Amino acid sequence: MNCPKCTVALLPNARFCGSCGFTLSPQEEPPAQTSPPQAPPPQAPQTRPPGTRQTGAFNVDADGRGQGRGYTWEIHYQGAFALAVVNLQPEQAISAEAGAMVSMSANVELESQMKGGVFGALKRAVGGESAFVSTFTSRGGPGEVSFAPGSPGDIAGIEMSNQTFMVQSSSYLAGDTSLVVDTKFGGAKSFFGGEGLFVLQVSGAGLLLVSSFGAIHRKNLRPGEKYVVDTGHLVAWEGHMQYGLRKAASGFFKSVLSGEGMVAEFSGPGEILIQTRNLAAFAGLLKRYLPAQSS
Repeated sequence: MNCPKCTVALLPNARFCGSCGFTLSPQEEPPAQTSPPQAPPPQAPQTRPPGTRQTGAFNVDADGRGQGRGYTWEIHYQGAFALAVVNLQPEQAISAEAGAMVSMSANVELESQMKGGVFGALKRAVGGESAFVSTFTSRGGPGEVSFAPGSPGDIAGIEMSNQTFMVQSSSYLAGDTSLVVDTKFGGAKSFFGGEGLFVLQVSGAGLLLVSSFGAIHRKNLRPGEKYVVDTGHLVAWEGHMQYGLRKAASGFFKSVLSGEGMVAEFSGPGEILIQTRNLAAFAGLLKRYLPAQSS
Protein backbone atom coordinates (compact mmCIF):
# COMPACT_ATOMS: atom_id res chain seq x y z
CA MET A 1 0.00 0.00 0.00
CA ASN A 2 1.16 3.53 -0.78
CA CYS A 3 0.74 6.73 1.22
CA PRO A 4 -2.44 8.58 0.07
CA LYS A 5 -0.57 11.93 0.30
CA CYS A 6 2.94 11.34 -1.15
CA THR A 7 2.40 7.94 -2.74
CA VAL A 8 5.49 6.47 -1.03
CA ALA A 9 5.32 2.74 -0.39
CA LEU A 10 4.43 2.03 3.22
CA LEU A 11 5.74 -0.72 5.48
CA PRO A 12 3.36 -3.43 6.65
CA ASN A 13 1.29 -2.40 9.71
CA ALA A 14 2.46 1.26 9.35
CA ARG A 15 0.27 3.83 11.14
CA PHE A 16 1.92 6.88 9.54
CA CYS A 17 4.03 7.68 6.47
CA GLY A 18 7.75 7.78 7.22
CA SER A 19 8.32 10.25 4.35
CA CYS A 20 5.73 12.95 4.83
CA GLY A 21 4.41 12.13 8.33
CA PHE A 22 0.82 11.64 7.14
CA THR A 23 -1.21 9.76 9.77
CA LEU A 24 -3.21 6.91 8.38
CA SER A 25 -6.81 6.37 9.43
CA PRO A 26 -7.80 2.87 10.60
CA GLN A 27 -9.52 2.23 7.28
CA GLU A 28 -6.34 3.11 5.42
CA GLU A 29 -3.98 0.95 7.46
CA PRO A 30 -2.36 -1.74 5.33
CA PRO A 31 -3.59 -5.23 6.07
CA ALA A 32 -1.41 -7.17 8.48
CA GLN A 33 0.52 -9.99 6.92
CA THR A 34 -0.55 -13.40 8.17
CA SER A 35 1.41 -16.59 7.93
CA PRO A 36 -0.02 -19.28 5.68
CA PRO A 37 -2.20 -21.83 7.47
CA GLN A 38 -0.17 -24.62 9.03
CA ALA A 39 -0.90 -28.14 7.90
CA PRO A 40 -1.99 -30.40 10.76
CA PRO A 41 0.78 -32.68 12.04
CA PRO A 42 0.75 -36.09 10.43
CA GLN A 43 -1.26 -38.63 12.38
CA ALA A 44 0.73 -41.58 13.65
CA PRO A 45 -0.59 -44.88 12.32
CA GLN A 46 -2.96 -46.47 14.79
CA THR A 47 -1.57 -49.66 16.23
CA ARG A 48 -2.98 -52.19 18.65
CA PRO A 49 -1.66 -51.33 22.14
CA PRO A 50 0.49 -54.02 23.75
CA GLY A 51 -1.50 -56.67 25.54
CA THR A 52 -4.71 -56.06 23.59
CA ARG A 53 -6.84 -59.20 23.64
CA GLN A 54 -9.24 -60.53 21.10
CA THR A 55 -12.89 -60.80 22.07
CA GLY A 56 -14.11 -64.07 23.52
CA ALA A 57 -13.81 -66.18 26.64
CA PHE A 58 -10.20 -67.06 25.84
CA ASN A 59 -8.12 -64.00 26.76
CA VAL A 60 -5.38 -64.56 24.18
CA ASP A 61 -2.88 -61.71 24.05
CA ALA A 62 -2.66 -60.61 20.43
CA ASP A 63 0.95 -59.47 20.79
CA GLY A 64 2.05 -62.79 22.26
CA ARG A 65 3.39 -61.44 25.54
CA GLY A 66 2.21 -60.74 29.07
CA GLN A 67 2.98 -61.10 32.75
CA GLY A 68 1.76 -63.08 35.73
CA ARG A 69 2.56 -63.58 39.38
CA GLY A 70 6.34 -63.42 39.47
CA TYR A 71 7.02 -63.94 35.76
CA THR A 72 6.76 -62.43 32.29
CA TRP A 73 6.26 -64.44 29.11
CA GLU A 74 6.57 -64.02 25.36
CA ILE A 75 5.91 -66.25 22.35
CA HIS A 76 8.51 -66.12 19.59
CA TYR A 77 8.24 -67.34 15.98
CA GLN A 78 4.46 -67.61 16.10
CA GLY A 79 3.14 -69.84 13.38
CA ALA A 80 4.60 -73.22 12.51
CA PHE A 81 7.51 -73.27 14.97
CA ALA A 82 6.45 -71.22 18.00
CA LEU A 83 8.57 -71.02 21.15
CA ALA A 84 7.28 -69.78 24.54
CA VAL A 85 9.87 -68.04 26.74
CA VAL A 86 9.03 -67.48 30.43
CA ASN A 87 11.22 -65.16 32.53
CA LEU A 88 10.97 -65.97 36.24
CA GLN A 89 11.72 -63.69 39.14
CA PRO A 90 13.82 -65.14 42.00
CA GLU A 91 12.13 -68.11 43.71
CA GLN A 92 9.18 -68.05 41.29
CA ALA A 93 8.00 -71.14 39.42
CA ILE A 94 6.07 -72.32 36.36
CA SER A 95 4.56 -75.77 35.69
CA ALA A 96 4.74 -77.65 32.41
CA GLU A 97 3.95 -80.95 30.78
CA ALA A 98 6.85 -83.40 31.08
CA GLY A 99 9.10 -83.13 28.03
CA ALA A 100 7.93 -79.62 27.03
CA MET A 101 11.12 -77.83 28.13
CA VAL A 102 13.47 -76.63 25.37
CA SER A 103 16.03 -74.68 27.39
CA MET A 104 16.52 -73.00 30.77
CA SER A 105 18.94 -70.91 32.79
CA ALA A 106 21.52 -72.78 34.83
CA ASN A 107 20.02 -71.55 38.11
CA VAL A 108 16.54 -72.91 37.30
CA GLU A 109 15.70 -76.01 39.31
CA LEU A 110 13.60 -78.73 37.70
CA GLU A 111 11.43 -80.96 39.86
CA SER A 112 9.14 -83.70 38.54
CA GLN A 113 6.39 -85.07 40.72
CA MET A 114 3.16 -87.06 40.52
CA LYS A 115 0.64 -84.26 40.76
CA GLY A 116 -2.61 -85.40 42.32
CA GLY A 117 -1.01 -88.38 43.98
CA VAL A 118 -0.93 -91.93 42.66
CA PHE A 119 -4.55 -91.83 41.46
CA GLY A 120 -4.00 -88.55 39.62
CA ALA A 121 -0.82 -89.90 38.02
CA LEU A 122 -2.70 -93.04 36.98
CA LYS A 123 -5.45 -91.01 35.33
CA ARG A 124 -2.86 -88.97 33.46
CA ALA A 125 -1.05 -92.10 32.28
CA VAL A 126 -4.29 -93.75 31.09
CA GLY A 127 -5.18 -90.53 29.29
CA GLY A 128 -2.00 -90.73 27.22
CA GLU A 129 -0.02 -88.16 29.22
CA SER A 130 3.07 -88.42 31.31
CA ALA A 131 2.35 -89.46 34.90
CA PHE A 132 4.67 -86.68 36.07
CA VAL A 133 4.38 -82.88 35.99
CA SER A 134 7.49 -80.69 35.77
CA THR A 135 7.93 -77.57 37.93
CA PHE A 136 10.65 -75.04 37.10
CA THR A 137 11.80 -72.74 39.93
CA SER A 138 14.36 -69.93 39.61
CA ARG A 139 16.84 -70.13 42.52
CA GLY A 140 19.01 -67.26 43.76
CA GLY A 141 18.07 -64.82 41.02
CA PRO A 142 15.97 -64.37 37.86
CA GLY A 143 15.87 -67.21 35.37
CA GLU A 144 14.48 -68.17 31.97
CA VAL A 145 12.68 -71.26 30.72
CA SER A 146 11.50 -71.94 27.16
CA PHE A 147 8.83 -74.43 26.05
CA ALA A 148 7.69 -75.89 22.74
CA PRO A 149 5.38 -78.73 21.66
CA GLY A 150 6.70 -81.89 20.06
CA SER A 151 4.99 -81.25 16.72
CA PRO A 152 5.11 -78.19 14.43
CA GLY A 153 2.46 -75.62 15.27
CA ASP A 154 1.52 -72.52 17.18
CA ILE A 155 1.34 -71.61 20.87
CA ALA A 156 -1.36 -69.43 22.45
CA GLY A 157 -0.91 -67.65 25.78
CA ILE A 158 -4.26 -67.54 27.58
CA GLU A 159 -4.60 -65.37 30.69
CA MET A 160 -7.26 -67.13 32.76
CA SER A 161 -9.37 -65.17 35.23
CA ASN A 162 -11.12 -67.63 37.56
CA GLN A 163 -12.30 -69.64 34.56
CA THR A 164 -12.58 -73.31 33.65
CA PHE A 165 -11.53 -74.68 30.28
CA MET A 166 -11.42 -78.16 28.85
CA VAL A 167 -8.16 -78.81 27.00
CA GLN A 168 -7.26 -81.69 24.71
CA SER A 169 -4.52 -83.55 26.60
CA SER A 170 -2.00 -83.22 23.75
CA SER A 171 -2.54 -79.43 23.61
CA TYR A 172 -1.61 -78.59 27.22
CA LEU A 173 1.93 -77.15 27.32
CA ALA A 174 2.51 -75.17 30.54
CA GLY A 175 0.78 -72.94 33.05
CA ASP A 176 0.79 -70.98 36.27
CA THR A 177 1.51 -73.17 39.30
CA SER A 178 -1.78 -72.03 40.87
CA LEU A 179 -3.88 -73.56 38.07
CA VAL A 180 -5.71 -76.78 38.93
CA VAL A 181 -5.25 -79.35 36.15
CA ASP A 182 -7.36 -82.49 36.39
CA THR A 183 -7.94 -85.37 33.97
CA LYS A 184 -11.58 -85.96 33.01
CA PHE A 185 -13.20 -88.87 31.23
CA GLY A 186 -14.34 -87.85 27.75
CA GLY A 187 -17.25 -90.27 27.46
CA ALA A 188 -17.80 -93.93 26.61
CA LYS A 189 -18.23 -93.29 22.89
CA SER A 190 -14.78 -91.76 22.69
CA PHE A 191 -13.32 -94.99 24.08
CA PHE A 192 -14.73 -97.05 21.22
CA GLY A 193 -13.73 -94.37 18.71
CA GLY A 194 -10.15 -94.41 19.97
CA GLU A 195 -10.00 -90.60 20.11
CA GLY A 196 -10.29 -88.08 22.91
CA LEU A 197 -10.82 -90.59 25.70
CA PHE A 198 -9.55 -88.14 28.32
CA VAL A 199 -9.41 -84.34 28.38
CA LEU A 200 -7.86 -81.96 30.89
CA GLN A 201 -9.98 -79.64 33.02
CA VAL A 202 -7.97 -76.50 33.79
CA SER A 203 -9.34 -74.08 36.40
CA GLY A 204 -8.18 -70.94 38.17
CA ALA A 205 -6.38 -67.70 37.36
CA GLY A 206 -3.04 -67.24 35.63
CA LEU A 207 -1.18 -68.07 32.45
CA LEU A 208 -2.17 -71.14 30.43
CA LEU A 209 -0.02 -72.08 27.41
CA VAL A 210 -1.69 -74.34 24.85
CA SER A 211 -0.18 -75.65 21.64
CA SER A 212 -1.71 -76.66 18.34
CA PHE A 213 -0.78 -78.69 15.29
CA GLY A 214 -1.10 -75.95 12.69
CA ALA A 215 -2.75 -72.62 13.48
CA ILE A 216 -5.50 -71.92 16.02
CA HIS A 217 -8.96 -70.95 14.77
CA ARG A 218 -11.43 -69.40 17.21
CA LYS A 219 -15.13 -70.19 16.93
CA ASN A 220 -17.80 -68.39 18.99
CA LEU A 221 -21.22 -70.03 19.23
CA ARG A 222 -24.44 -68.15 19.87
CA PRO A 223 -26.95 -69.44 22.44
CA GLY A 224 -28.54 -72.61 21.10
CA GLU A 225 -26.20 -72.82 18.11
CA LYS A 226 -24.80 -76.28 17.38
CA TYR A 227 -21.40 -76.90 15.82
CA VAL A 228 -19.52 -80.09 14.94
CA VAL A 229 -15.72 -80.42 15.23
CA ASP A 230 -13.55 -83.44 14.46
CA THR A 231 -12.02 -84.54 17.77
CA GLY A 232 -8.57 -84.57 16.17
CA HIS A 233 -8.87 -80.80 15.58
CA LEU A 234 -9.94 -79.80 19.10
CA VAL A 235 -7.61 -77.70 21.25
CA ALA A 236 -9.80 -76.28 24.04
CA TRP A 237 -13.32 -75.11 24.85
CA GLU A 238 -15.21 -73.47 27.70
CA GLY A 239 -15.90 -75.77 30.62
CA HIS A 240 -19.63 -75.04 30.78
CA MET A 241 -20.32 -76.01 27.16
CA GLN A 242 -22.45 -79.07 26.50
CA TYR A 243 -21.14 -81.51 23.90
CA GLY A 244 -21.68 -85.04 22.72
CA LEU A 245 -19.40 -87.47 20.89
CA ARG A 246 -20.57 -89.42 17.87
CA LYS A 247 -19.53 -90.73 14.49
CA ALA A 248 -19.31 -88.11 11.75
CA ALA A 249 -21.95 -89.87 9.62
CA SER A 250 -24.89 -92.02 10.62
CA GLY A 251 -24.35 -95.70 9.94
CA PHE A 252 -21.19 -97.80 9.88
CA PHE A 253 -20.64 -97.81 6.10
CA LYS A 254 -21.29 -94.09 5.73
CA SER A 255 -18.74 -93.38 8.43
CA VAL A 256 -16.15 -95.61 6.75
CA LEU A 257 -16.74 -94.08 3.32
CA SER A 258 -16.59 -90.52 4.67
CA GLY A 259 -13.08 -91.05 6.02
CA GLU A 260 -14.03 -89.14 9.18
CA GLY A 261 -13.68 -90.47 12.70
CA MET A 262 -15.23 -89.24 15.92
CA VAL A 263 -16.70 -85.75 16.08
CA ALA A 264 -17.85 -83.58 18.96
CA GLU A 265 -21.14 -81.71 18.62
CA PHE A 266 -21.14 -78.58 20.78
CA SER A 267 -24.08 -76.44 21.88
CA GLY A 268 -23.66 -72.68 22.40
CA PRO A 269 -23.12 -70.28 23.89
CA GLY A 270 -19.37 -70.57 24.20
CA GLU A 271 -16.04 -70.46 22.44
CA ILE A 272 -13.95 -73.27 20.94
CA LEU A 273 -10.29 -73.28 19.93
CA ILE A 274 -9.71 -75.42 16.83
CA GLN A 275 -6.39 -76.47 15.32
CA THR A 276 -6.18 -76.36 11.53
CA ARG A 277 -4.32 -79.68 11.19
CA ASN A 278 -4.91 -83.19 12.54
CA LEU A 279 -1.81 -84.94 13.89
CA ALA A 280 -3.29 -88.44 13.51
CA ALA A 281 -4.23 -87.75 9.88
CA PHE A 282 -0.74 -86.39 9.20
CA ALA A 283 0.83 -89.50 10.72
CA GLY A 284 -1.37 -91.59 8.42
CA LEU A 285 -0.04 -89.71 5.40
CA LEU A 286 3.55 -90.37 6.47
CA LYS A 287 2.95 -94.04 7.16
CA ARG A 288 2.96 -94.98 3.48
CA TYR A 289 6.45 -93.54 3.09
CA LEU A 290 7.94 -95.36 6.07
CA PRO A 291 9.65 -98.70 5.57
CA ALA A 292 7.55 -101.62 6.75
CA GLN A 293 8.95 -103.56 9.69
CA SER A 294 9.74 -107.16 8.99
CA SER A 295 8.54 -109.91 11.28
